[in-house]
Amino acid sequence: MPSSRQLISTGSPFEKTMGYSRAIVQGDWCFVSGVTGYDYASMQMPEGIADQARNCFETIAAVLAEAGFEMRDIARVQYTVADRGLVSQVQPVLEQYLGEVRPAATMVIAGLIEAEMLIEIEVTAFRG
Repeated sequence: MPSSRQLISTGSPFEKTMGYSRAIVQGDWCFVSGVTGYDYASMQMPEGIADQARNCFETIAAVLAEAGFEMRDIARVQYTVADRGLVSQVQPVLEQYLGEVRPAATMVIAGLIEAEMLIEIEVTAFRG
């Protein structure tokens, strides 16, 4: 019997204009789209990568909770960082949020859609 599919939104205007869901729950899996550092309630972006990463993780935690998952369920994470010189500034935040979880991880250095975006974090969680 196929499992149900649940779409989750944060209300970000990008979800509609770019044609995606913040997360998809399929069975015991939750796939969270790349999250940037916006505070989605105010659509404000902090200047520093550490604060942007904190916002990313708070959004991710809220989305996972809505889907019935926890941060400890994260099995895979991909970080996209705008500049390799920023990695040391964001590392303490990564350790704070995922240091105990220790998912499989990849970090890519690449340009992001808007110049103010310094990090984007994508996660996959499993609760089986």
